[in-house]
Amino acid sequence: MGLFFLLALKGFPILFSLPFPSNFSLRHQAQTSSSPKQLLGLTCIPPGSIDNLPVSIHRLLLAQASWHLAILTDRPYTCLKKRGLGIHQPLRCKTIWELVAEQFEDLLVRILLLAACISFVLAWFEEGEETVTAFVEPFVILLILIANAIVGVWQERNAENAIEALKEYEPEMGKVYRSDRKSVQRIKARELVPGDIAEVAVGDKVPADIRIISIKSTTLRVDQSILTGESVSVIKHTDPVPDPRAVNQDKKNMLFSGTNIGAGKAVGIVIATGVSTEIGKIRDEMAATEQEKTPLQQKLDEFGEQLSKVISLICVAVWLINIGHFNDPVHGGSWIRGAIYYFKIAVALAVAAIPEGLPAVITTCLALGTRRMAKKNAIVRSLPSVETLGCTSVICSDKTGTLTTNQMSVCKMFVIDKVDGDMCSLNEFSITGSTYAPEGEVMKNDKQVKAGQYDGLVELATICALCNDSSLDFNESKGIYEKVGEATETALTCLVEKMNVFNTDVRSLSKVERANACNAVIKQLMKKEFTLEFSRDRKSMSVYCSPAKASRAAVGNKMFVKGAPEGVIDRCNYVRVGTTRVPLTPVVKEHIMGVIKEYGTGRDTLRCLALATRDTPPKREDMVLEDSTKFVDYEMDLTFVGCVGMLDPPRKEVMGSIQLCREAGIRVIMITGDNKGTAIAICRRIGIFKEDENVSGRAYTGREFDDLPLSEQREACKRACCFARVEPTHKSKIVEFLQGFDEITAMTGDGVNDAPALKKAEIGIAMGSGTAVAKTASEMVLADDNFSTIVSAVEEGRAIYNNMKQFIRYLISSNVGEVVCIFLTAALGLPEALIPVQLLWVNLVTDGLPATALGFNPPDLDIMNRPPRSPKEPLISGWLFFRYLAIGGYVGAATVGAAAWWFLYAEDGPGVSYYQLSHFMQCTEHNPDFEGLECEIFESSVPMTMALSVLVTIEMCNALNSLSENQSLVRMPPWVNIWLLGSICLSMSLHFVILYVDPLPMIFKLTHLDIHHWMVVLKISLPVILLDELLKFIARNYLERKPSSPPFSWVGLNPCPHPTPFEAFSSSCLFKGVRSTR
Repeated sequence: MGLFFLLALKGFPILFSLPFPSNFSLRHQAQTSSSPKQLLGLTCIPPGSIDNLPVSIHRLLLAQASWHLAILTDRPYTCLKKRGLGIHQPLRCKTIWELVAEQFEDLLVRILLLAACISFVLAWFEEGEETVTAFVEPFVILLILIANAIVGVWQERNAENAIEALKEYEPEMGKVYRSDRKSVQRIKARELVPGDIAEVAVGDKVPADIRIISIKSTTLRVDQSILTGESVSVIKHTDPVPDPRAVNQDKKNMLFSGTNIGAGKAVGIVIATGVSTEIGKIRDEMAATEQEKTPLQQKLDEFGEQLSKVISLICVAVWLINIGHFNDPVHGGSWIRGAIYYFKIAVALAVAAIPEGLPAVITTCLALGTRRMAKKNAIVRSLPSVETLGCTSVICSDKTGTLTTNQMSVCKMFVIDKVDGDMCSLNEFSITGSTYAPEGEVMKNDKQVKAGQYDGLVELATICALCNDSSLDFNESKGIYEKVGEATETALTCLVEKMNVFNTDVRSLSKVERANACNAVIKQLMKKEFTLEFSRDRKSMSVYCSPAKASRAAVGNKMFVKGAPEGVIDRCNYVRVGTTRVPLTPVVKEHIMGVIKEYGTGRDTLRCLALATRDTPPKREDMVLEDSTKFVDYEMDLTFVGCVGMLDPPRKEVMGSIQLCREAGIRVIMITGDNKGTAIAICRRIGIFKEDENVSGRAYTGREFDDLPLSEQREACKRACCFARVEPTHKSKIVEFLQGFDEITAMTGDGVNDAPALKKAEIGIAMGSGTAVAKTASEMVLADDNFSTIVSAVEEGRAIYNNMKQFIRYLISSNVGEVVCIFLTAALGLPEALIPVQLLWVNLVTDGLPATALGFNPPDLDIMNRPPRSPKEPLISGWLFFRYLAIGGYVGAATVGAAAWWFLYAEDGPGVSYYQLSHFMQCTEHNPDFEGLECEIFESSVPMTMALSVLVTIEMCNALNSLSENQSLVRMPPWVNIWLLGSICLSMSLHFVILYVDPLPMIFKLTHLDIHHWMVVLKISLPVILLDELLKFIARNYLERKPSSPPFSWVGLNPCPHPTPFEAFSSSCLFKGVRSTR
């Protein structure tokens, strides 16, 4: 071997070669060299080579990588001076004042803020008793705005935690060789620079991205789950990976910053630090990802913009209409005082039109939804995402742990039954149970058998128990069995417990004792002397065992081997038939390999392990255990015993959930780091693909996806349901394409690598067992890591949106009524029926309670039989807007009518004429039109109390109307929502309080009403129920069409057609109101 380097001599590079001995070891060099340049056999390298690292450093041979990355004596200090510390630069956080200012960017909020400021200024000019009440309005409005701002700032601060949580995976220290020290030294990880020679060992967190140049142990295992999402540790090596586009999972000669060394020791050269590492790139991607507004937030923004324009027009119109009254005697003949008076009316109109209680009611409804979801193991971190779940059209799900149990289980195995020459028959068994619980049966031809009756299974169980470093542990707090060690070995441990080949009595054991009872029996019979660790070249591992008891000394020592079938069987000369050894012929070998291949490529694509023994191993003293290259020689002349096939089994409930998604029009896409064959097999098992379905064009690897042109990538995302061997960038790209089709995407993930996609998707769903980064970047966390929980959350989201539409309709109808009331009084020249402080009370308290209770409306039973609603569906359709106007018009007219009734017809009223009422501002002692009439009567609080009481009572009736969008109260009686009845009683009680408990009547400018007045209030209020029943009848019989279930295809886009304005709330794509009770 030789290394070629450039020597910079007098400015001219000279090519020379330094031979390395074949047994070159960095361990030896570290002990004898005084500097890194001697360690690598270097004198000098061209300047700038570190700064221009090859992109695919993993492709290079060890010699080439060393040439590109080796450093000079002073290189670290030069790099530090030039590059700075290798740390993630902290992102600039917004100041608290910037966050507060952002909360007032909403148009509705600005209108309220302006109204509060104007009201505050006008309050200074009030005199007498009105001074106290004048300040109530601006104070309450400001209180609401401050509360909303506090909530908004708190949510913004939480959003930054997703990036900060990455610090958990930034290693603090690293071990390097540098020229100023003759041995390894520990330095801060941020001081590492490209070119440093770093050492890592078991338990270390990798301090940077490192190219391995020497492995100092038999094997090097690394837990890369935070980057790749796969829980199985990866075995590393130093060989080049020739593929220039290899994904991180395939870069077996690389160590990545933040990952953990599970076993072994190695030396490598740092190639990237800080933001240049893979985890640093993820951090930057998260920082660059802007949080998208939810569909509800977008619709409320649009609604707010439209409402603000309408409010502005009405306010200006009211002020202009009354220009002729500016000089009325009631204003003292002052045009300015008249202008200010009607300006106050316009401000009151703005307050009436804005549903101040809507944000609080929405928040309360969403919070109630989160509580219900939490009971179903779905923990919601972002309240608006609760509603977004309801319109989810695509669920992108991880395979491991979400669709599957993430608990490797042996489901098939075989031993040799008979061998007659080249004829061979097998005993094949299936094993039930899909978790780590030692519960399951051994089945043969669908009949339960006792494993101890088969000599081959006894020996197979012995190998599984001894050739194993894992165990089962019963977690008493969780009440489940968990693995201790590698997942593959734990599956074998669990298999031994299920087989119970020695018929151990386990019925009387506690769950803690039961965990490893059968394995313990086998380990009492044979003693493990030492282990020959797994290595990549021989693809197997073995244990050297001796009899544990002197009475069994005749058995002799044995070696038990397990590993990849092709590697183990090639070293087998015999097969075990019962208790005898039979020579392994090429035909028998081909037959065995054929069965194993069928296991690995069939419906289940099982991961197969071959199990074998060496009945007469070498003596222990003749074995050189320090030299791993000789292990393969010790594992020769083997006897094949049997084979086990294992898989990460699908969760039992997933297939039903996938079918439910299909019926609900939701496409499920499985995204996994596994190979394509395994991914497709799982898709078939859980129902994403049919058993015999042609999956061409519907399943892609990350490589295949990248090879497609951009237009075909878009089409692939439109029809595909399976992506395998993907990297984090693929997930983000898939989400972007789906969002381009107006799909509402839910993305699951558990590792740091998933965080950017979780943040980009409309609904990021992290696993409860996932990393803190994934959880912080997500909107929802699954406490049980179960896909079915997502489906339950989607169902809850649809129900919440259904109820949300009802209480928004209820609140908007109320506000429309208030606007109509103020507009009519101003346009007709009548005395004020309602003042701003009363409107605030109604909007925030009286209406707020029933609106919140509407969130408890029972959902439809067929809510998951409808396609997802389109994100473009308007919050207020044409028909719904007409209903708002109809109901609101009645509310406003009834409120004004109640006040006018007292002036015109009440027995205790003044009995004025309509002309006098509509020209009350011209009332003076000298005006003959008002002769014998005291002008102070027009300032009486009785008509205002009548108007407010009618408004409140109508709103309570309207709350009953909102139980269902289109169903009659005859079919949906009020008692289906007991919370609504309670809130109506409470609202009416509060109304009585402000009428009859001093000093509240003075603050609200109200007075007591007698029974006669209340009878009139009821007569005016109750007809609103008949009016809404008529509108529901029209909707049911003339606008609502029975949906003919459209054929659903996961190939196309959302099958929901875009409704016409009057069909928007009655077509098959939308909710029909509550159809059932529970």
